[in-house]
Amino acid sequence: MKTLAELSAIRERMKNKVALREGESNYRIVVGMATCGIAAGARPVMNALLEEITAKGLEGQVHVSQTGCIGLCQYEPIFEVFHGDEKTTYVKMTPEKAKEVIEAHILNGKVLTDYTIGEL
Repeated sequence: MKTLAELSAIRERMKNKVALREGESNYRIVVGMATCGIAAGARPVMNALLEEITAKGLEGQVHVSQTGCIGLCQYEPIFEVFHGDEKTTYVKMTPEKAKEVIEAHILNGKVLTDYTIGEL
């Protein structure tokens, strides 16, 4: 059984993660979390995105959500970055690559083309 203090600490930690999935922002990242994505490792990728966004102080600028099947199961884990009318689809992602995308694409506006669907 957890103490009230432990539960409060967990609540505060999770509140920040939930806030990343709500509201308006400059960038929107949608992670494919269907069975194929989860089996390929989408959950650790999504967690890495959330952690890196928090670490970089981007909570108000980046909205992270999940979706079902994106339709490219052989390229999972997949996430899409939306910025205005632009959409970039990142494929075969890992937690490490996801952190690189936050640094390069979200912070510096440079699409990492080696990780996109167009490079396959």
